[in-house]
Amino acid sequence: MKLYEQKSVYDSPWSFREKVKMFLWEYAWLLLCRWTPKPLNGWRLFWLRLFGARLDGKPFVHQRARIQIPWNLTMHDRACIGDRANIYSLGPVELGVDCTVAQESYLCAGTHDFEKTMFLKTAKITVGARAFLGARTFVMPGVTIGEDGVIGACSVVTRDTPPGMICAGNPCRPVRPRYPDPGAASS
Repeated sequence: MKLYEQKSVYDSPWSFREKVKMFLWEYAWLLLCRWTPKPLNGWRLFWLRLFGARLDGKPFVHQRARIQIPWNLTMHDRACIGDRANIYSLGPVELGVDCTVAQESYLCAGTHDFEKTMFLKTAKITVGARAFLGARTFVMPGVTIGEDGVIGACSVVTRDTPPGMICAGNPCRPVRPRYPDPGAASS
């Protein structure tokens, strides 16, 4: 976790320059991207790249998705952010190849140091390759979703999830393997 030093809990952890960039980003997305139809994904990716997002290959970002700080976002080829998904990227968020963040999911890379200072803390969220986050999933700061993992709808992910597992609940826990063991069926 990265702890931001602030003079008081009422001071912003962001510099004036960062605040200006966030302001410009918010209005650029609103005026130039939010109204675009799905096929204009390339246009949305252009603006994300312009504001510092690291995009490999051709990911997909729904026009009604919300990305707080694009320069903290990394998306790999064919990663997908769905309708009304929130990427609250106060810290780094990385979306692996072919992963899907379904509609209305919330990836929250920031929290507060409740024990001591109430200052902002951020930690990287990583969603592994081919992982799928169901609708309205909430992912806490510092969590890694394992490759090929599936997170059930409305789950609250507070800890790392293992690769290749279907996980669900609040708090989210492994339920069963995503892919059945081929050897188990023949015995």
